[in-house]
Amino acid sequence: MNDRLAFLREKTSKLTTAPGVYRMRDKNNKIIYIGKAKNLRNRVTSYFREGMEHTPKVAKMVSLVFDYDFIVTDTEYEALVLECSLIKQNQPKYNIKLTDDKGYSWIKISDDEYPVITANLQKVGTGTFLGPFMSFFIARQAVNEANSVFMLPTCTRKFPQDFGKARPCLNFYINQCSGLCTGKIPKADFLRTVGEAVDYIKNGSENSIESLTLQMNRFAENLEFERAALCRNRINAIKKAAERQLIIAPEMRDTDIIAIAQSGDLTCAAVLIYRGGKLTDRCEYFLGETENRDETLEAFILQFYTETNDDETAKHAIPREILTEINLENAEILEELLRERSGHAVDLSNKKRGAGAKLIALAKTNAADSLAVRIGRTGSEVSALSELGELLGLKSPPIIIESFDISNLGSSSMVAGMVVFENGRPNKKYYKKFAIKDTLIQNDYASMAEVLRRRFNHYLDENETDEGFKRLPDLILLDGGAGQVNAVLPVLAELGIDVPLFGMVKDSKHRTRAIAVSDETGNGEIAIMGNKSAFRLVTQIQDEVHRFSISFQRKKHKTETLSTGLTNIKGIGQKKAAKLFTLVKTKEALTALTPTEIRTLLGVGETTADEVYKYIQSTDL
Repeated sequence: MNDRLAFLREKTSKLTTAPGVYRMRDKNNKIIYIGKAKNLRNRVTSYFREGMEHTPKVAKMVSLVFDYDFIVTDTEYEALVLECSLIKQNQPKYNIKLTDDKGYSWIKISDDEYPVITANLQKVGTGTFLGPFMSFFIARQAVNEANSVFMLPTCTRKFPQDFGKARPCLNFYINQCSGLCTGKIPKADFLRTVGEAVDYIKNGSENSIESLTLQMNRFAENLEFERAALCRNRINAIKKAAERQLIIAPEMRDTDIIAIAQSGDLTCAAVLIYRGGKLTDRCEYFLGETENRDETLEAFILQFYTETNDDETAKHAIPREILTEINLENAEILEELLRERSGHAVDLSNKKRGAGAKLIALAKTNAADSLAVRIGRTGSEVSALSELGELLGLKSPPIIIESFDISNLGSSSMVAGMVVFENGRPNKKYYKKFAIKDTLIQNDYASMAEVLRRRFNHYLDENETDEGFKRLPDLILLDGGAGQVNAVLPVLAELGIDVPLFGMVKDSKHRTRAIAVSDETGNGEIAIMGNKSAFRLVTQIQDEVHRFSISFQRKKHKTETLSTGLTNIKGIGQKKAAKLFTLVKTKEALTALTPTEIRTLLGVGETTADEVYKYIQSTDL
């Protein structure tokens, strides 16, 4: 808590509404954060407003602010330029830092009798090396494509030692490998093929097609039809490779594609760099914790293209087109700055269709995959959370998701299940079961409201010790439509719980179809099937909460049925039946009871204990 907040709020209330730059300072007068604003009063007020929820990083920064100063500018553009300059000069602790894991990579052609082409992170060992490449991604893609097009072996067998020792692997049978291991390919032919693959890596597909076409015609003239057919097949393979991959995109002559992925307190920005229609590099930068995706992307672009003081370098670094995953609010201002710095026009835009949209998706995948490696998750999990957060309009991807479902048999055995997904995976440690108590007849809306009230009453209870109840989720998903959402929203408002709430709608075949919302304009739905990663995650959550709640309902129904049957035995009332299930928790323990143990547990006579034993053994539990 910052004991200077009262002073800072009072100072900010008198701040100008003009555009400008503000500098947050700590008690030692050191600048810890620099930001720009088109309205200084509104922007700075957002940091110190009472009840304002910040990410932990921003909250920590605010707690350290002792004072701030500001510089008024005439325009937003001037504020952007000034912010850029001041950040470079001061390197404040809480502004984003562009840290990457970039290192040089190499393509190695081994000096073995039968050479192998591989991508390596270091230049080690003997052989011929191509490079250096700034991106291992580029080196690996080039090697994979060359090995595939020219059907070179990628297995671990050693040649000629392993000729004929085992059957060819699956790659041979699906025409992905020429089958060198059979020993039937002349060495001279194999070395020629390796040379063609290296030429393909060095000079690209167009040169390779031209060279192979000349070879094919020469073989045909000499009546060497098998060799001519082999050249033809390789030409076709190169053309198909160019069609299915995004390494070559002729329309992207001078283009950078930028996307970000977030998970918890870490954000990764990925940049795909196209020059001359070819993917020449890929960069990833880890930005730490960020609060607003749009502002983060703008800040990243600003630093990425202006971090060097070498104007000539900057001119070459800034492309004519920059594609981003969202339409940036300050795109025109950024374009103006980059145009002034580079000396040429810069188009900053978003593409919804065509090659541009595919490349934005590729950049997003690269960011998610790099982030996944850093945090120990899969790329699909990171993508799903990021996609879901964007789809629902959340500030950041939801790390903790709680989902609820009601299950009943008419007005009996009414229960609810709560499942928890953390970082895209189910966390069964925090699953909860609720027996419906206040709702006496079947009413899913009332039951859902009851369960959410009880769940968050636990959260608000100062004496609560259950860790699962004391955590506040980032997102709540109810199994149901707008009716369930409308029933629960007033409960959350009454309890002061500010957590995004949505429903999960199924189609007539009980498959996830859409996300249900409720707002001031009425009920509505968010289509989700077009967002593959988010759709898979929501489907998984809906299936899991349904499975969990219905299994609890069935178990409870069996218990109630068994309890009812026991009360028909003379000497067994509701209290004794309830006592039995309190003392014996599992089906296995119940069926393993002997008449003597039943007699001792319930304090009944021998005849009654025998009747209870027979009933338990004859009942399908």
